[in-house]
Amino acid sequence: MNLTSPSQVKAWCIENDFHPNKVLGQNFLIDRNALEAIVDAGLAGVGDPTAAKVLEIGPGLGVLTEEMLRRGCAVTAVEKDPVLAARLAESLGNPESLTVIAGDALDVIAGRLPEDHPAAPDPQPFDCMISNLPYQAGTRILLELVQQRELPAMTVLVQTEVAERLAAKEGSKTRGLAGVWAQLDYDVKIVRKVAASCFWPRPEIGSSVVRLTRHERNVAFSEKERELFHRLTKQAFEHRRKQLGSIFKDMIQSTARAEELSNEDWITLVKGLLKDADT
Repeated sequence: MNLTSPSQVKAWCIENDFHPNKVLGQNFLIDRNALEAIVDAGLAGVGDPTAAKVLEIGPGLGVLTEEMLRRGCAVTAVEKDPVLAARLAESLGNPESLTVIAGDALDVIAGRLPEDHPAAPDPQPFDCMISNLPYQAGTRILLELVQQRELPAMTVLVQTEVAERLAAKEGSKTRGLAGVWAQLDYDVKIVRKVAASCFWPRPEIGSSVVRLTRHERNVAFSEKERELFHRLTKQAFEHRRKQLGSIFKDMIQSTARAEELSNEDWITLVKGLLKDADT
C-alpha cells in the first residue's frame, strides 16, 4: 500500500472496518514532500543516518516508519492503538530493524512496561526521535521527554499552535510553560509548516515540523534547582495575568509577568532563592 496515497489509505480503512480515532489524535500524514522534510530534519546531525537508532511515537499506519527503514534506520515504534500496533510490522514486511511496542507512550517513557513485555525498549540510547505525535497527547509526551533529557534530538510534527508555544521567546504572547520547560535543555526551531490538507482525516488546523536539539548550557543546573524551576514556572503560568510579586508575595519582588522572563532570568531567580534559603 502506498501510505502517501489518500485513496489507498481510505480503502484500507474501509476494507478493515477501521475508523481513525479522534481521541487518539489519529490524523495520518499523506503528503510525500512533508514526509521527506520531517525525516530529513530528524536525521540531520546524526553521525551516520543510515545506522541511526530512532524512537517513533504514534506510527499509525507506518508512513514515517517505512521511510526511516528505507533509509537504513533501526526504528522502535510505540503505538497505543492495538489494531495499528498489531498490523505495523507485518505490513512493512517484518523487518529485523523494526521493534513495535504496543502501549501508551507515557507508560513507556515512565518505564511502566512490565519487565516481561515482549517488546520492551532496547536499553541502548536512541540517536533521536522522529514522530508525527498524536494531537491530544503530543505536548504532554514532549514535556515528559524534555525533562528526561536523554534524547539528543527530537523532530516532531505537531499542531502549529503547539509548535509556536514550544519555540516562543520571552515577551511573546505565545510564551508558555511548554516553551520554558523545553528550552531549559533544548534549542527549539520550527522547520516548516504542513497544511491540514496533508493529513487524512483532515484536521481543523495545520501542523508544523519542529526540531528540538539538546544543548549543554544548563548541565550544571542541579536536580534541586530543576525541581524549584519547574515548580515556580508552573505556578507562575497558572496565573500568567498576574505580576510575579503578586503570585509569590514576599518570596519574589517583581512587577514582571511570567512570559516576560527568559529562561536565563528564571535560572538566576531560582539560584538566588536557593542561595537566600541557605543563608
